[in-house]
Amino acid sequence: MKKNLLSILICLAMLVGLFAGCGSKATNQQTSSQNNGSTEQSTSKKYKVFLITMDQMDQHWVNVDKGCQKAVAELGNIDYKWLAPDVKDDAKQIECINNAVAGGANAILLAANGPVAVKSALEQAQQAGVKIIYVDSPADFPSIATFATDNKAAGTTAGKEMLKALEGAGIKEGKIGIVNVNAATASTVAREAGFREAFKGSKFEILETQYGEGDAAKSKDIAANYITQGCVGIFGANEGSTVGTGNAIKEAGKKVIGVGFDKSDAILNLIKDGYILCTMAQNPDVMGYEGMKAAAQALSGQYSGPTNVDTGVSVIDKSKLQ
Repeated sequence: MKKNLLSILICLAMLVGLFAGCGSKATNQQTSSQNNGSTEQSTSKKYKVFLITMDQMDQHWVNVDKGCQKAVAELGNIDYKWLAPDVKDDAKQIECINNAVAGGANAILLAANGPVAVKSALEQAQQAGVKIIYVDSPADFPSIATFATDNKAAGTTAGKEMLKALEGAGIKEGKIGIVNVNAATASTVAREAGFREAFKGSKFEILETQYGEGDAAKSKDIAANYITQGCVGIFGANEGSTVGTGNAIKEAGKKVIGVGFDKSDAILNLIKDGYILCTMAQNPDVMGYEGMKAAAQALSGQYSGPTNVDTGVSVIDKSKLQ
């Protein structure tokens, strides 16, 4: 009797703990696989797939989720849930991975915050039979496939856009600031490397990178400090960094060239108003859609696609918003 009671208590604790440490963004996508009445789909095996992103703050992740939802509706045999920490935090993302495994995940689509930090959690997930696929930012651990922007190339494009604008304004030397997320996230580190590469051989001085954790308010303070130091240009390496940079330039009222990364309503408004020159727009919906399709194929033993897929990037400036 005591053993039975203990077993019940353990099961209840696992259910309660499933979403205690990281937020669930599940909507009706979970049941989308149940709304199609075809005989083929109703008899096919159901799989549990979790999307785990860096946080819940950025519109970028909302669009990854939308791509996943679209694929889920087409596939018809996926029970899907989006889990994410409230802020970018390695420990909280690890907890999300552990909760997904405890929740019976067959596959995880992961945008890794810290590529090394989550390695042990992914090893345990793989040992439990979970398929790993990366979207946006990979970890330092093998996966079925990665669906992401060629971030270094996109960062170089961002640098060239800024350089062209500076030279067009008659500015041929000066200080450049970089607002990044952290020193570990593979995607944003690659963007910074590409951006710096664009300025090699120029007379511009790229200052030491400052980190705002992808938080717009923190990034604004960093950008404001760069402006105080006399920077002629500032690069924001992700959505929050870009919004913070644009808001700092707006508040300072000075002619500083801001170039950013990602696309959101806030960023597009900053471009329209002239506070951000342009942004490197990724295709997060493609990441989610193709990642989910690959997960379904891998779970049925049919995935034979490439291990690395460049989901593309485009430059959005004021001319494209007319």
